[in-house]
Amino acid sequence: MARKVSVTKEDILKAAFDVTVSEGLENATARKVAAKAGCSTQPIFRVYRGMDEVHGEVFTMAVEDFHSFTKAYNNDSRNLPFVGLGMAYIKYAARRPELFKVLFLSENRYGKSLYEILNGATGEVRREIEKSQKDGCRDPETLFMRMWICIHGMACMSLTGDNDLTEDQTRKFLEESYSVWKA
Repeated sequence: MARKVSVTKEDILKAAFDVTVSEGLENATARKVAAKAGCSTQPIFRVYRGMDEVHGEVFTMAVEDFHSFTKAYNNDSRNLPFVGLGMAYIKYAARRPELFKVLFLSENRYGKSLYEILNGATGEVRREIEKSQKDGCRDPETLFMRMWICIHGMACMSLTGDNDLTEDQTRKFLEESYSVWKA
């Protein structure tokens, strides 16, 4: 009689994601994932060809996690263009630092560009660019680049503990930056 499979692919993937959230993708080793899943490494390699494949699926989960997180900020219609998405990005860096590093500070983005990750399946960045154009911005792509350099810098400062602005101060800073650069 065949032995019952007690550790599923989903169990392995959840364990790998949990290790990544707490320790980073580079530390999601077969041994750590197996320990988190409560199994030996054998079930991992029965389901996956190697840890690169596991890491690729964890990366996809991280992208989905980021977009779920940004929805709460982007649904506020009072936000000026790029402000809601920027606030979400900065907060994500502070609340999910290891996933932020995987998505936005890693050289390996599993075939996705930074823009593709930010824009997502729903076209979030494109929507913000169009929103700024409707608001009278003559060069919305340049505005996006300027805003994103600022937003990314603030997010990275959150990772290192150097961003000591409150949420209200951050929002005001982004709103003022948008207003100055939109013209």
